[in-house]
Amino acid sequence: MPRTAPFAHRNLPLLLLQAREALMQHRRPALRAHGLSDQQWRVLRVLREHAEDGLETGQLAERAYILGPSLTGMLARMERDGLVTRQRSAEDARRSLVWATDEGLTVADGLSNSIESQYEDLAAHLGPARLTQLYALLDELIALPPHALAEAAEEEESVR
Repeated sequence: MPRTAPFAHRNLPLLLLQAREALMQHRRPALRAHGLSDQQWRVLRVLREHAEDGLETGQLAERAYILGPSLTGMLARMERDGLVTRQRSAEDARRSLVWATDEGLTVADGLSNSIESQYEDLAAHLGPARLTQLYALLDELIALPPHALAEAAEEEESVR
């Protein structure tokens, strides 16, 4: 079977996963010391930013990038451990609101110094300008409309 031409570009999704893993290797010891998984930390961090109003579970799943069924089980465990509290919406019983408890906020606050220190180390390693550039590039990539990459590929194919 003849081989196809090699890819012209590096595997960006894989590189982004590897970069995420490289960052998380430095964070996990602090998370584990507080009994948290990566996903539980994402939930607490998002809820910390919405401490007053809480979030609907769907919003929380979207902002923490956790699938709904996985989030449901995780919230049950976090509620059992006293980190979050859930309440049915008064307007719609099918919806639930989630808040970090005082204990959950205390854990998040305790981790914030360690996490901020790691960001400072990253800024020192990359330099503040390059870190800012990295954030800007990632924001731009995230903001791409879903069809933008497909349209660009179609245009490139039509030119060939």
